[in-house]
Amino acid sequence: MRIAATLLTAAVLLAGLCPAYAGDYKSEALQRVSALEKKYVGLAEATPADKFTWRHAEEVRSVSEVFMHVAGANYGIPRALGTPPPEGFQMRGYDKSTTDKAEIVAKLKESFEHLRKAVEAAGDADKPTKLFRMDMTARGAVLFMLEHLSELLGQSIAYARINGVTPPWSQER
Repeated sequence: MRIAATLLTAAVLLAGLCPAYAGDYKSEALQRVSALEKKYVGLAEATPADKFTWRHAEEVRSVSEVFMHVAGANYGIPRALGTPPPEGFQMRGYDKSTTDKAEIVAKLKESFEHLRKAVEAAGDADKPTKLFRMDMTARGAVLFMLEHLSELLGQSIAYARINGVTPPWSQER
């Protein structure tokens, strides 16, 4: 009976039928941001420096460009939540601005801190905003950011495995 009650409560909460829970999207998003940061930083640290310029085809991003694209997006996309990028940040060319492993790891960490602060400062879940000229809510913008990060993580994992790098979290099992 206790399990059934717990499952029913979880279903109600997940369905958004509990108004107190509906507006608290930030805590779950922040947990996901932390998990993604750990994976990105761990993968960047595990990848040999000489593989950062590797790309599987001429017209696609290299390993370093994917990591720097992630960092750039962590600065640029939060504008939709009212958090501007750091002073002097230029998105154009940011993904090609360095191939240095240590610098990229540092930029990933800094960008995830920026993203975390943007999510914390985001307004009400249903606050209207625009992202890439699309109308959405603050919650929708956060979900878009998490989806974008997750898609690029998949690409980064594929790049790593092609280059003989096992993601650190896979080694922990």
